[in-house]
Amino acid sequence: MITVTKNDAPCGARIEGVDLSTPLEKDDVAAIRKAWMDHHVLVFPNQKLENDDLVRFAEYLGPIGDDPFLKPIDGHERIAAIHRLADETGRIFADNWHSDWSFMTVPPSGTMLYGVIIPPEGGDTFFSNQHLAWEAMPAEMKARFEKLTAIHSAGGAYSREGAYSEKNFKGAMRFNISDEANKTEPHPVIRAHPENGRMGIFGGSYLVDLDGMDHERAKELLKELVIWQDRDEFVYRHKWEPNMLVIWDNRSVLHRASGGYEGQERRLHRLTIADNPAYY
Repeated sequence: MITVTKNDAPCGARIEGVDLSTPLEKDDVAAIRKAWMDHHVLVFPNQKLENDDLVRFAEYLGPIGDDPFLKPIDGHERIAAIHRLADETGRIFADNWHSDWSFMTVPPSGTMLYGVIIPPEGGDTFFSNQHLAWEAMPAEMKARFEKLTAIHSAGGAYSREGAYSEKNFKGAMRFNISDEANKTEPHPVIRAHPENGRMGIFGGSYLVDLDGMDHERAKELLKELVIWQDRDEFVYRHKWEPNMLVIWDNRSVLHRASGGYEGQERRLHRLTIADNPAYY
């Protein structure tokens, strides 16, 4: 029987009593989806999963989405690896607050990560609940942000001059660096969650400008927003274990990676779940 145990944190729940290496019954899928919408981040410990198991579970929650700037792992075109070798000394990948691929016309609804090689210390993933961030925002600050449209772009990360271009990033991660990264896409800064209607902030590091505003003023407002989103009262710090699967709702939370495992290899397998284009 599936059990859902809420974290003592602003988001997240632990899911037990289910074996994701086997096909699931409809009732179990419905229970997991409800928990996902309720808690935004789900943690499944002690799951011995092959790559095909990850794909099957992802497809219960929606079509598998595209990862436009990550190359897949060898032998499986739908899965990418978040991988850092023991001898790497450069920047940690994805260490800024973001919602995955928010620069897409239809960004993914969710992301899954599965712990393949997990160091005993470090590598925590942080999640910031963007419903709570909006609800706790002072009225005068809400008035500054609630009508704004953000401009999202991957250029700062995946363009030929971006942070993860070959000249700026060395490591095991496998990227598709392209001028396509410089394209932009508008999304409301404050929007209703497409499935539950709850208002929240849709931002993060792919947010590069504000539509119709002087760029310097936009930079000031975006800095103010990031500082607000980073407040401890909104943040859950997740500690990884081997064979642990985590899935989160990119429409509800921001996330970022962290270091602290220098001299040790770390590898997780990753899929995104596509959202419904009718929501956008």
